[in-house]
Amino acid sequence: MLNVIVNPRSLRGTGKRLLEKIGERLDAWGGGYRIFRTERKGQATELARQLTEEGARTIVAMGGDGTMNDVLSGLTHTEECSFGLIPAGTGNDFATSAKIPFGMDALELILTAEAKPTDYIQFDDGRRSLNIAGLGIDVDVLQRCERMKLFHKKVKYFLSLLVSLMKFRGYRVEVDVNGETSVRTALIAAVCNGKFLGGGIPLCPPAEVADGKMDLIVVDCPARRKILPALIRLMKGKILSLPFAHHTLCDRAVITPGQPSVAQYDGELWETKALGATLVAGKLKMFRG
Repeated sequence: MLNVIVNPRSLRGTGKRLLEKIGERLDAWGGGYRIFRTERKGQATELARQLTEEGARTIVAMGGDGTMNDVLSGLTHTEECSFGLIPAGTGNDFATSAKIPFGMDALELILTAEAKPTDYIQFDDGRRSLNIAGLGIDVDVLQRCERMKLFHKKVKYFLSLLVSLMKFRGYRVEVDVNGETSVRTALIAAVCNGKFLGGGIPLCPPAEVADGKMDLIVVDCPARRKILPALIRLMKGKILSLPFAHHTLCDRAVITPGQPSVAQYDGELWETKALGATLVAGKLKMFRG
């Protein structure tokens, strides 16, 4: 039985028509399926938890990275589950890293291929991440976007970025990794399983979704005149070449902000006192390239 959890609000462009075509293809497939449409934040997590507690073992998320994260965070018996993703949201960054195709090709992959062992990140607060989670200017931009109501998403992001560039002062964080502790004022502090965030920004080009390691990225907040050049480097995939950017491979890392803050988990915003992250290597079976 294939269980598809869809966030209708995240579907972009032809996403609604895609959902109709998926239903038609599954009818023809004849293998048995159910489609669940969410109506509020957090419902995808609840559905995934309920389904897997009741014995469902093939779960598919349809939407963006946020929908993927919500479903992942609800899975119980993760080692026994096969997890699929049909990218159809505003942000589909993990799909790019995991070589998951778009549209009907994603469904065909789920119907015809074997799920492969895939890493994910488990946090001490119970949340999970398949892609990237962290604190920093990207969260500041997302928070400003959420407060804007009158503009198109891309316009909101651009305007929010301009404001963040003028006002962002950095996060004071304590970072524990590989037996060492450091205190930094960070432009970005994140743990990565995937390469991209924010709709294709290559934060961590070396990251691989099944290499058995987690990538910790900490970029110190430079002088204000250097923030824009640093972000340009980030957009080009060259942030790690800067002398104030630090990249560490690890199995476990803890990022503790100076005060309770908002973090992003695959683009989903949640308050946190600390990002205590542990890599779970190869324990999730996922339909991917």
